[in-house]
Amino acid sequence: MRASRLLSVLLLLQDRGRMTAQQLADELEVSVRTVYRDMEALAAAGVPLYADPGHDGGYRLVHGYRTRLTGLTHEEAEALSLAGLPGPAADLGLGSVLATAQLKLMAALPNELRDRTGVLRQRFHLDTAGWYARTEPTPHLAAVVDAVWHQQRIRIRYRRWKAPQEVTRTLEPYGLVLKAGRWYLVASHSDSVRTYRISQILRIRILEDHFDRPHDFDLAAHWGSYLEEFDARRYQGEAVVRLSPHIMEQLPDFMEPAVVRAAHDTAGPPRPDGRVQVVIPIESVEHVAGMLLRLGTEAEVLAPTELRALIAKTVAALAHIYGASAGPA
Repeated sequence: MRASRLLSVLLLLQDRGRMTAQQLADELEVSVRTVYRDMEALAAAGVPLYADPGHDGGYRLVHGYRTRLTGLTHEEAEALSLAGLPGPAADLGLGSVLATAQLKLMAALPNELRDRTGVLRQRFHLDTAGWYARTEPTPHLAAVVDAVWHQQRIRIRYRRWKAPQEVTRTLEPYGLVLKAGRWYLVASHSDSVRTYRISQILRIRILEDHFDRPHDFDLAAHWGSYLEEFDARRYQGEAVVRLSPHIMEQLPDFMEPAVVRAAHDTAGPPRPDGRVQVVIPIESVEHVAGMLLRLGTEAEVLAPTELRALIAKTVAALAHIYGASAGPA
């Protein structure tokens, strides 16, 4: 652990130039006293360090000195695949490994590329969580990650939406997917590949026995097929809706991608008032009614009749409530 930290100190000074003991302590998440001891150890090992006193002082390397200890370990090389996802990397237990790998990479770059990389890192940031949604607690994620890496079977107690809600499953974990800030496990159960939401795992036990992951299994391709099948299972009906030009433009802010895509694919010629008739997939009359009510007078349901009737009934009930409580003007 200390050897890794000393290397990190050396790479930080090489990459950033002069740094104070407090800056190093904050970067490495250690105490200032630990930084002092590390500096003494580096100086004793022959590293040409200078300590500049004063308020603007700090530690720096002799001008022109560069370490060549920039080779990546297997763990660091793997962590670089998550270089744009520091949050998820930390979720997977690779936060410190990723930081060390990035330092080594920066140290190996020529000066002009290193400077440009530093600027890019300050200009662009990827946030994977969805709007208006909190990050889900995933207390068992680390155990799942360990099982995925080592190809060990797991036994989980899982909460699902249908009865019985709590079930026990023995799984062969193939991989993990981060979708809109939520972690999912793709695993084999009873000779079929299924998807499990990590936050819904109540208990987990890593079993002693290992399994052979299919050599031709492609996680990204499987996930793409899963999403298509998921939409096909969900959308069991269709609705014919007349939408205003304004809502057609704003539809991605209100509806899911599959609904938006269907609306644009089926849009007919504009009417004299600019409205267009579209056909959209629906899960159920009750579910889509709530979404369409959000569009107000910008949308008119033409079919099915039960959906049109439900929206009319809801609007009438709202008019009764607000009309009765409005009072004198």
